[in-house]
Amino acid sequence: MAAKADSYKKIAEFGKQLLQDSSLDHALSLIVEQAKDLVDADRCSIFMYDKEADMLWTKLADGVGKIAISTTSGIAGDTFTTGEAQVVNAPYEDKRFLAGIDKKSGYETRNMITVPIFDSQRKVIGIFQLLNKNGGNFLEEDLKVLTFFANYISGTLELSFLMKEK
Repeated sequence: MAAKADSYKKIAEFGKQLLQDSSLDHALSLIVEQAKDLVDADRCSIFMYDKEADMLWTKLADGVGKIAISTTSGIAGDTFTTGEAQVVNAPYEDKRFLAGIDKKSGYETRNMITVPIFDSQRKVIGIFQLLNKNGGNFLEEDLKVLTFFANYISGTLELSFLMKEK
């Protein structure tokens, strides 16, 4: 229980830091680093929804170039469609897993966690995807902490993208 309290304290401290910066790119970098730290993951990507193309694309992909996938492809697409966070500790055994991305990047995904990011209308606007928990598998506790974190930063992301559209 102490670890959970520490995670929420880290999120509150992070919120203060996030409010001090107005640059979306810098804010996204901070968000990715904080998400990785919260669950001790190797990599984090933020997929954002492109309504016109009906695609998910990485606004920030840790360690790789831009990734674009259909909203119905892969585990991230399933998270987008269902609106439900997921822990997948054996991705190569999951038929939804897009192994071609690993092959192209040379990175090996051992486990992953995907969490939807909702806007103020409770529509999914993006997905957090974290890869390879250091020292083991992702746990239900990781899912709870990242879900809380996604809800915490969702307003910042929604506002940033609304301002960019104008």
